[in-house]
Amino acid sequence: MMIETRGRPFSRVRHPAWVRLTHWTGAAATLALMVSGTAILLALPKLFWGETGANNAPAWMTLPLPVDLEQTGWARNLHFLAAWIFVLNGAAYLGLALLRGHLRRRLLPEPAEIRPRALAGEIRAHLRLRGGAPPSGRYNALQKIAYLVVLLVLAPLMLLTGLTMSPGVTAAWPELFTLFGGRQSARTIHFLAAFAMVAFLAIHIWQVLANRPVALMRGMILGRAGNAEETR
Repeated sequence: MMIETRGRPFSRVRHPAWVRLTHWTGAAATLALMVSGTAILLALPKLFWGETGANNAPAWMTLPLPVDLEQTGWARNLHFLAAWIFVLNGAAYLGLALLRGHLRRRLLPEPAEIRPRALAGEIRAHLRLRGGAPPSGRYNALQKIAYLVVLLVLAPLMLLTGLTMSPGVTAAWPELFTLFGGRQSARTIHFLAAFAMVAFLAIHIWQVLANRPVALMRGMILGRAGNAEETR
């Protein structure tokens, strides 16, 4: 269905206002988390398993980063603020997606989409930079799976491991130590989940740039993908 806007035909609304608002709020919070998380990591650029860890202790993984203890103050404050914005924004998105049927209609893959042959074809298309959303505006199976993993696996994992690193939270719920095997184990899992999130974002941006970036950005800002010529 098409609508007329100032004499030019536009495709029907691609993203409702609540999707666009939560998308850009989440993007801003994620950027703040990446900057502040990197600054926090510089204070101890090593990853451990268990409860304890220190710069002079043997590590499970040593990251090629310089030690910098001067950034942790502002970084922890920003990280805490951005984390709660990210969590509340994500909860709002998930709640609205469930209530409005967005999760079922747009994000749950259909059985035919997740057959091995269909998935293999989509992977090949993505590797050739031809893996954008179909002309109907629907997400393909790989996009749906990636969004569900971020929404239902990575985001909750980052939240729980982040809480496990808080002495105040673990004093009230010491079961978190049992769940993740200690504070340093939670920190390592938190880093790995964050790294997976950054990888998702890199692929997401790559796909936007490879598939009609102007139309896709217009769709996420204005709600309409663009005129008929741009969205074919």
